[in-house]
Amino acid sequence: MAELIRTAKDGSIGFGDFKLTEKSKLSDFEFMGDVYKVKTFRELTKLEKNDMFLYESEPGTSVEGLKLENNVVSFTVEGDGNTQITLGLEDDTEYRVTVGSTDLGKMATNMGGKLIIAVDLTPGKPERVAIERI
Repeated sequence: MAELIRTAKDGSIGFGDFKLTEKSKLSDFEFMGDVYKVKTFRELTKLEKNDMFLYESEPGTSVEGLKLENNVVSFTVEGDGNTQITLGLEDDTEYRVTVGSTDLGKMATNMGGKLIIAVDLTPGKPERVAIERI
């Protein structure tokens, strides 16, 4: 079993395990001055940063290389089947979304700052996701 939250030398984090059959969670994971909490299993993966919503997927996913940089959020995601990913970003803001080599175009967050994308995932074939503020 993979660690529920993991760090990488490049300053990114990984989290989640879509292969788990039972709910698992880890709280109070400190990394670069922030505190993370993850809940994950095959049906759902959720990540909070400093008690604020950051990421959720239905069904569950495994994420690697999550980087939260100035105007870009990027990560690689793996899962099984049609997956809805919700990200907590800035309120009422436009973003350009790319999944793999496909440009999904401009998308806007709602007043709560949530951006929802749909991704068709295949186990063993991670997809790169990049969300850039316009």
